[in-house]
Amino acid sequence: MSNYGNLPAPSPEAGLNRYLQEIRKFPLLEPEEEYMLAKRWVEEQDTEAAHKMVTSHLRLAAKIAMGYRGYGLPQAEVISEANVGLMQAVKRFDPEKGFRLATYAMWWIRASIQEYILRSWSMVKLGTTSAQKKLFFNLRKAKARIGALEEGDLRPENVKQIAHDLGVTEDEVISMNRRMSGGDASLNATVGQEGEGTMQWQDWLEDEDANQAEDYEKRDELEARRELLAEAMDVLNDREKDILTQRRLSENAVTLEELSGQYDVSRERIRQIEVRAFEKLQKRMRALAGEKGMMADA
Repeated sequence: MSNYGNLPAPSPEAGLNRYLQEIRKFPLLEPEEEYMLAKRWVEEQDTEAAHKMVTSHLRLAAKIAMGYRGYGLPQAEVISEANVGLMQAVKRFDPEKGFRLATYAMWWIRASIQEYILRSWSMVKLGTTSAQKKLFFNLRKAKARIGALEEGDLRPENVKQIAHDLGVTEDEVISMNRRMSGGDASLNATVGQEGEGTMQWQDWLEDEDANQAEDYEKRDELEARRELLAEAMDVLNDREKDILTQRRLSENAVTLEELSGQYDVSRERIRQIEVRAFEKLQKRMRALAGEKGMMADA
């Protein structure tokens, strides 16, 4: 199940050209076909349906992975991590939400790649600041914006500008730039053999508007808010926790009627407990957020 059948695997030995050619053979899905496949997976755990959804989006995963080149990591491994994120997206995709799988999968693919990069780079540990993580994911774009595209050390004025723009120290900019310099293959290198529909690496790059740093920070902020919520829940008693969770924190909210049956009280009493618990939770989250220097909205 975890592999969704036999998927083509990128490997340095075989070269990425063959892999990129192979995944282009899988047809893209029409909206209705994608919806029916997703329904089969959700309702019947049909692995063949899941496999079709994964293979039809391997090109998307590869394209996003190409946007993370230049971090000194094997491109085949980055693509493999992108595929892991894609499979996680397919596993959790709900076709009833009204959007396409590609839209949903992009977040999972990027998150998987970014986690891999952070695990692999010893100088960027989970304990570093959000500003340093922003520098890690955004340095190349910052260099391009000010025209500092040459290899080697940055000029002092460029270091100062980037440090100011990204909110880090000049030493951090110098150190990160030295670690990230080099290792880029030419964007104009040809993918595929002549006569087989050749294209260039740059054709696989994700959109320039994509902001990996912003995506990472949003995910980091979401995790912080989840931790804040979990801590704030301690202000509630067991009944309040259960009712609020079932009413507002579950994907499928339980009705007042169902909860009144569970607790053998009136629906109005359940509603009162829910409102009171929510107010207590909001107050506690604001207090905790103030202590931690965050903004909180329950």
